[in-house]
Amino acid sequence: MRNMRLLLCVGLIHCLCCMSSFVYGKIKEPPFILAELKCENLVNPLGIDNTTPHFSWKLKGNELRGGQAYYEIQVASDSILLIQDKADLWNTGKLKSDNSVMVPYQGVSLSSRSLCYWRVRVWNSKRQVSAWSPVARFSIGILEQSQMHGEYIGASVEGGKICAPILRKKINIKRKETTFLHVNTLGYHEIYINGEKVGESVLAPAVSHLTKRSLIVTYDVTPYLREGENDLLIWIGQGWYKSTTFGTAYDGPLVKAELNILRNGKWEVLTKTDNSWCGRESGYEDTGTWRALQFAGERVDGRILPTDLSSQTLDKMRWASVVTVKVPDHITSPQMCEVNKIYEKLQPVSIEKLNEDVWLVDMGRVQTEWFEMRMPMLPMGHEIIMEYSDNLTKDGAFDKQGESDIYISGGREGECFRNKFNHHAYRYVRISNLPVRPESEWMRSLQIHGDYQKTATFECSDADLNTIHNMIQYTMKCLTFSGYMVDCPHLERAGYGGDGNSSTISLQTMYDVSPTFLNWVQTWGDSMREGGSLPHVGPNPGAGGGGPYWCGFFVLAPWRTYVNYGDSRLIKKYYSQMKEWFKYVDKYTVDGLLKRWPDTKYRDWYLGDWLAPMGVDSGDQSSVDLVSNCFISECLGTMSKAALTLGKKEEAEEFAIRKGKLNGLIHRTFYHPNDGIYSTGSQLDMCYPMLVGVVPDSLYSRVKENMMAITAEKHKGHIAVGLVGVPILTEWAVRNKKVDFFYQMLKKRDYPGYLYMTDNGATATWEYWSGERSRVHNCYNGIGTWFYQAVGGIHPDESVPGYRHIYIDPQIPHGVTWAKITKESPYGTIGVNWKLEDGQLYLQLAIPAGTTATVCIPDNAVSCKINNKKMGIQKKTIVVDRGNYDFVFDLYPY
Repeated sequence: MRNMRLLLCVGLIHCLCCMSSFVYGKIKEPPFILAELKCENLVNPLGIDNTTPHFSWKLKGNELRGGQAYYEIQVASDSILLIQDKADLWNTGKLKSDNSVMVPYQGVSLSSRSLCYWRVRVWNSKRQVSAWSPVARFSIGILEQSQMHGEYIGASVEGGKICAPILRKKINIKRKETTFLHVNTLGYHEIYINGEKVGESVLAPAVSHLTKRSLIVTYDVTPYLREGENDLLIWIGQGWYKSTTFGTAYDGPLVKAELNILRNGKWEVLTKTDNSWCGRESGYEDTGTWRALQFAGERVDGRILPTDLSSQTLDKMRWASVVTVKVPDHITSPQMCEVNKIYEKLQPVSIEKLNEDVWLVDMGRVQTEWFEMRMPMLPMGHEIIMEYSDNLTKDGAFDKQGESDIYISGGREGECFRNKFNHHAYRYVRISNLPVRPESEWMRSLQIHGDYQKTATFECSDADLNTIHNMIQYTMKCLTFSGYMVDCPHLERAGYGGDGNSSTISLQTMYDVSPTFLNWVQTWGDSMREGGSLPHVGPNPGAGGGGPYWCGFFVLAPWRTYVNYGDSRLIKKYYSQMKEWFKYVDKYTVDGLLKRWPDTKYRDWYLGDWLAPMGVDSGDQSSVDLVSNCFISECLGTMSKAALTLGKKEEAEEFAIRKGKLNGLIHRTFYHPNDGIYSTGSQLDMCYPMLVGVVPDSLYSRVKENMMAITAEKHKGHIAVGLVGVPILTEWAVRNKKVDFFYQMLKKRDYPGYLYMTDNGATATWEYWSGERSRVHNCYNGIGTWFYQAVGGIHPDESVPGYRHIYIDPQIPHGVTWAKITKESPYGTIGVNWKLEDGQLYLQLAIPAGTTATVCIPDNAVSCKINNKKMGIQKKTIVVDRGNYDFVFDLYPY
């Protein structure tokens, strides 16, 4: 009803505007508009986890030079109040500020279940005002376990198999009003009302460390309800909630939920989960343990599966009472990241008959996805087996990887298999026991990833660079879902910190994933053990290999999220726990250097680099110790910056002093003066000390030249690092402006290299440089930053986070003649478009409102023009603010 009134008011205002336009002529366009309103970096979030949210918006238009000068935010308990200009919760008035990212709420105190509406308008430096933004909304979730009504329920064995049951409750509604459903599952869930699925999300909720925390998801179910009787279904599946992962209080999945209706400004409970619900088996069954390499798939019995979820169909089925289960105390909190959705849908590019009743389907590229197949008419009980792989062997055989589904025919026409509570990563499907040739239109792969946006594009004159960039960007989309980023989506499906550290900056450059990191880092905080010990994987259902670089994701990820998105929530929330981890590091520090800590039930191995190419001994103990201590140095530097950001100046200085002492000790321990190398002299052993400040200024040139000479002579110009080394070598090359050194490594077509992958059929990056095991993996995606920071020259300024101030300094590889790069920042789109022509560099630059850029003049420039106006180049930099600029640099011969 409330939403209906809002629509009526908006419609009335629109009609009045149209009438005035008819009478007085064309309405003058506003000088600028507001777009992309977000609360807690989410669009219209329902059920956030705090009572002091943050608001963000972007400015677009032609009258924004100088950017925003003032803003006014209004927050109300009713959308109609905003239209009436009566903000009863918060009205800032016209407030002098240029801030438009993560502006904190400072209004009337909010509490669990508060539903709020907000809008914003801004003034520019000329005091021109925008129109009010569209009205957005947010609600506060259920913040305490004790505040949530209902009990945890699951299916009873009387209703059949309990691993993926349907739970049902009929409710009566006298009058439709705003109605929210709060769902807390141990396992996955889908919601259906009156036979219709609620929302587009799949595999909900996001991941959490289930022994410590489970997540609540809030749905607005108002559009799905009707006056009178309604059929509410919660379909649940085990997912990660298994005895083999986090342990369970019951053998099947569980759910606690309540349905609230807003009447006269107060929430009333319509229904909650208790023993009045009924349940039955659904026909779905999970077949994997969800330990590494054991994710298997789903067994779907078409003889049991409902033909539809209408009340008429469900009423004909046998139902049993549910069970209520006492679940150990743990934190329940609202989900604060994007949901998963189905995006691109692929159909086969080929179908090959392998032998009688066996078919090989090629979907064209690897994806993280569900498989869907319409079945031909088959006898009841006939079993179809679908196996999945990301690869064919060299002789063309199916590379079995342990992922498979089974469909049992119900003996009806129109049957269809579709995954629901598991997923796969595959390119190929081997279908067995299918007596008729499958048709292409019978099958689809349904790509799944988080509901986040791509924020960067890259294209240049070199087709090889475009291919590598696109493969990396696509791979990271395959790996990022359910509120974390995995090493691989099929074999381990684990949120390894090393893989995360390796590709965080690439991912955060290419996608808007601040909420993803909010959830992922939360799993790390929940995974911390007594004494500050951290695992290598978050969330942490079992042991995973790694080393300090893996654990320290908990330190670097919050800072990088702050730099890339201007979002300081993580460093504020977890700073004290970060310090706890350093106490654990100190416990295993001997004579000033970190040494191997013990394996535990939740963590094993102690690595430096990982999966470097053949011929590189990254397991040498000296190299492991050097890399690990250089990483601790990097973490100490990060902690110093985080402390300073939080206003803890003394602690910032303490961390900086510790870093300086450690750097001196690393140099004295691992530097070989006769050879001019550190430790083994590998690319990583050489560039990491340079990157973290270990190498004295007097030796820097020697170490740098030696590293480049070793690359040319020993490695024949190839990349010679693994998971840890890829982003470090990339950052070193960008900082040192060694663009041709890095470019020629990317251009190598033989082993090891990215073009070696693509020339051998890769559609996503591999786990091993040689192509063993996983062909969609997170090992080598850390080079993604090079395309934007080197070729595009776009660098965020850590002291002014969120790309509010940027440096523009393109590095042009010899042989590349043009490049077009965009980067969507929290303030708007940054555009860099350059080309070389007739001894001149043409640079087109777009800077969004509210930001400034320092443009670096090329070292070989002899003159400069901006928008046809000649500029001096003595200072080597030019500062510009919002706008579009055309630079022309005359260059010395290249």
